[in-house]
Amino acid sequence: MAITNLVCRSVVFLIPILAAGFSLAQEAYPTARPVTMVVAFPPGGAADLTARPMAISLEGIWKQRVIVENRGGASGGIGNAFVARSKPDGYTLLMALSSVTILPEADRVNGRSPSYELNQLLPVALVSADPTVLVVRSELPYNTLKEFIAAAKANPGKINYSSSGNYGALHTPMEMLSLAAGIKLFHIPYQGGGPAVTALLGGQVAALASGPGPVVQHIKAGKLRPLATWGDKRHPALPEVPTLKELGVDNEFYIWAGLFSPVGVPDVVIRQLREAVKQAVGDAQFKRSMEAAGQPVQYLDAPEFKTYVEKDARKMADVVKAIGKLEEKN
Repeated sequence: MAITNLVCRSVVFLIPILAAGFSLAQEAYPTARPVTMVVAFPPGGAADLTARPMAISLEGIWKQRVIVENRGGASGGIGNAFVARSKPDGYTLLMALSSVTILPEADRVNGRSPSYELNQLLPVALVSADPTVLVVRSELPYNTLKEFIAAAKANPGKINYSSSGNYGALHTPMEMLSLAAGIKLFHIPYQGGGPAVTALLGGQVAALASGPGPVVQHIKAGKLRPLATWGDKRHPALPEVPTLKELGVDNEFYIWAGLFSPVGVPDVVIRQLREAVKQAVGDAQFKRSMEAAGQPVQYLDAPEFKTYVEKDARKMADVVKAIGKLEEKN
């Protein structure tokens, strides 16, 4: 009986200690080690331009390092899959582009097993969302979308364009335009948005569909000419550029950047992460950095972002099926 009472008293004594320890563990995030924010593309693209100011803001909030790690390849599939398979502890995050919803379906259409599924990733927050803009090199004789389409019809498969990779966020809108306008363009995929812009500026390709951020400075410098945007209304950074819908082409596409974690991260960590991101996007310096990059903040918290992602995935699945299996040259 004495032993039993001693055990009981010991258990009662340990409960608050264990509870306190659990509470401290909950409060530890992210003090254990630096947080890695994966960008599934090389530097210079929309995801990278969003991730870096976000990392700086989160470091200020957490007093902990946030390392941006570029893991390019497979149109973003390599980095996306890496995070999807990562330990769900909140220390590996993904700043993804809208192509994250496209790639699994694209793999299926092409007879491949997807490297990840969207349900392996947990939406944390939408950070930015902009319509893509069609740009051409300024020395080319395409002053309007009408002239571009006419040239493409007169020269099927001769006008080339760059992208961040097959079925990526820069490839998909160009395929949508090609289908709607009845034209055939020549697609040259690169390993990310940054290299795709460099290829255009370097004269390797004629055209590109890009988020405004990576190309606005080159438009202002006179190196690139914008022909149209894929938005539902004109973009504030490019008010003189008409939308495709204004020009009679029923296309709409947005390149968005959002933060994801692997599924299975503890709820308490997700709550802390959501709160930190909410603070970060409200920070004046973060907003200035995003505006300077031509990517105004478009914030949605986790529940609304989850709905946004699911809707976008359904829409893009239909687009990928319409595009179909790519030819071997791509």
